[in-house]
Amino acid sequence: MNRSEKTEAVAALNATFNEAAVVVVTRNAGLTVADSTDLRLKMREAGAAYKVAKNRLAKIALKDTQYEPLSDLLSGPTALATSGDPVAAAKIAVEFAKANDKLEIVGGAMGDTVLDIDGVKALASMPSLDELRGKIVGLLNAPATKIAQLSTAPASKLARVFGAYGASEAA
Repeated sequence: MNRSEKTEAVAALNATFNEAAVVVVTRNAGLTVADSTDLRLKMREAGAAYKVAKNRLAKIALKDTQYEPLSDLLSGPTALATSGDPVAAAKIAVEFAKANDKLEIVGGAMGDTVLDIDGVKALASMPSLDELRGKIVGLLNAPATKIAQLSTAPASKLARVFGAYGASEAA
């Protein structure tokens, strides 16, 4: 990698850190190419990214960002999972680490808040932004559905009473 490629890589990483809502640091000792490709695909589907970067370049890119404290976690074969959704990258990384013991969660950060391994796992257990939106829409829809049911209920109850009364008169 020549100097201009390194400069471009640092600039790209810095832009990623400035846009990310969460960064998860993983250690991927012994992860096969197929496993790594599978993880990247799952990350992409969730709107996240997974990048292996040289630690020295990543540390330079972290400077002057809110994720600068993560520099201490960058040692050995590490990779960075990032996403704009505060939960997506953590959720995919934790789920993948459960199934593949060669991927280890080292820590992470959400904004200025540095997360240890348990913090990343707790973040991963939270519902994603899309799940929360679905719940809110469901909650907003529920009262309208109940009002519609209540407005039709008296008429249907009256019809059943008249039907029962008519059936008892005929018998």
